[in-house]
Amino acid sequence: MTKTIYKICPEPLWRDAERKGVFEGAPVDLADGFIHFSTAGQVRETAARHFAGQADLLLVAIDADSLGAALKYEVSRGGALFPHLYAPLQTAAAVWVRPLPLEADGSHDFPELERE
Repeated sequence: MTKTIYKICPEPLWRDAERKGVFEGAPVDLADGFIHFSTAGQVRETAARHFAGQADLLLVAIDADSLGAALKYEVSRGGALFPHLYAPLQTAAAVWVRPLPLEADGSHDFPELERE
């Protein structure tokens, strides 16, 4: 599977997690019982569907191999396999954290992502 996976997160929520050293999840993650991630090929659609027009977001790149057996790829949107983490995320697993700014049309401006 993909080595790098991505989490879109409101900046205040991620910065709080960095102070604690652990990300327990956003409200949707807590409600669903796992932390939602996307692959490089999925993350733009995730942003468009679930974060359209939202500012103050970060894109967090995570080394999937570092998450062990708690990371499961499960069928979700459109029958695609999405990475779900059934454990708190240690913020040290972040390879990088970058702003996810809004374009004039309300879409997000993504950095270069690892190819799948």
